[in-house]
Amino acid sequence: MFQSLKNIFVGDQDINLENENNEIDILCGLMIEAANTDGKVTQEELNKISYSLINIFKEDPKIVEQSLTKAFENKDNSRSLYFYTSKINKSYTDEKKIKLIEVLWEIILADNEIHDFETNLIRRLAGLLYISDVECGNAKIRAGKKGQR
Repeated sequence: MFQSLKNIFVGDQDINLENENNEIDILCGLMIEAANTDGKVTQEELNKISYSLINIFKEDPKIVEQSLTKAFENKDNSRSLYFYTSKINKSYTDEKKIKLIEVLWEIILADNEIHDFETNLIRRLAGLLYISDVECGNAKIRAGKKGQR
């Protein structure tokens, strides 16, 4: 009986770890989706995604590498934007969502090209995340200034 109780609690820890990794998987999936909008994912974009997840979103580098690899391998089987944004809306503050939009702009700007598809993606994401056009535009400006440094 003691072992049964122990298994229940160990199982709960696995569920908690899975939920923690779920957030990183969502971020990786969304960032790879943004990078792949123009049809190619460059090494600069991958570096920017990894850097952002580790340094801005404070994720574990090992988990970032695993999740990023998984998201990259599944980039052609992408999920709907609503899948990503519905999960983000449940757990992110407005400030964190704006930071996410800014990071997505940084990823898009990493290859020094902005395609219409990329701009459209960010506009749709901002709408689904309830971020105003003004805040989205300000995030783009901040991301552009970071890229010039």
